[in-house]
Amino acid sequence: MIKPRYPIAWIAALLLAGRCATAQLAEPPAPPPLQPPPAVMVAPAPPPDTAAGALAEAVGPVNGEAATGLARHYGMSWGEAWRYGGSIMWFILALSILGGMLVIYFLFILRPAQVAPRLLLSELRDRLGEGDMNAARRACEHRACPLSSVTLAALDHIRGVSTSEVPLLRELVEAEGSRQAENLQSQTQFLLDISVITPMLGLLGTVLGMLKAFGSIAQDVAAAKPVILAQGVSQAIITTIFGLIVAIPCMVFYAYFRRRVSRMVALLEIAATEIMTLLITRPRA
Repeated sequence: MIKPRYPIAWIAALLLAGRCATAQLAEPPAPPPLQPPPAVMVAPAPPPDTAAGALAEAVGPVNGEAATGLARHYGMSWGEAWRYGGSIMWFILALSILGGMLVIYFLFILRPAQVAPRLLLSELRDRLGEGDMNAARRACEHRACPLSSVTLAALDHIRGVSTSEVPLLRELVEAEGSRQAENLQSQTQFLLDISVITPMLGLLGTVLGMLKAFGSIAQDVAAAKPVILAQGVSQAIITTIFGLIVAIPCMVFYAYFRRRVSRMVALLEIAATEIMTLLITRPRA
């Protein structure tokens, strides 16, 4: 028979072993040992000049290419502008050539030497002072100018009547002088006409360009292309620009020549008055 004290000892030993095993299971595992962080190598910063130079070298070619591309994409040569302007540009060109020729012509004729030449006036003084009407006529026929026309009208009147009256001679000289002045003034009106017509041609090109641009949209919105719209708007703008380029200088020259004609008319009036005085006071045969 087993003695009671031995089972008790065995039970106590089993309970102690179970508690030790439970305590080991409840204990958290030990953390792994910490590893040192990896070393990071930092490159030294370049000097300010070197950094700016590298940035300029990297950005420079890109900006240059972009600027070239923008100029090539948005720029427009004279040939492209002429092509976009259409047939209206030919009429504007013709009027610009005509305006340039008129400016050169007026610069030549609107001068004292072409309206009332001093040499002719001096010769008429001498011939009319001597009473030589035929020599005065030959001098006027040899030098055609407004003063010659006024003098010839007076000489023809004197030769056609037996006795010339002073009021009638004065009216005749004034009428011929007014006709010559009107002739000079009417010639400068061509510049005014060109300065009015060319903007109207530009406006016509504007209307045609807008019709071309929006006509395609009106027909079919899906078929409208940006190229067609751009061409129509370009025609609308270019014709107006070229019309104003021609009209503005023509208007400026017209204002200048209008004042110049006024001075020439005043000079012609003075010379005609002197010729009439010489005809009235000429010695009679």
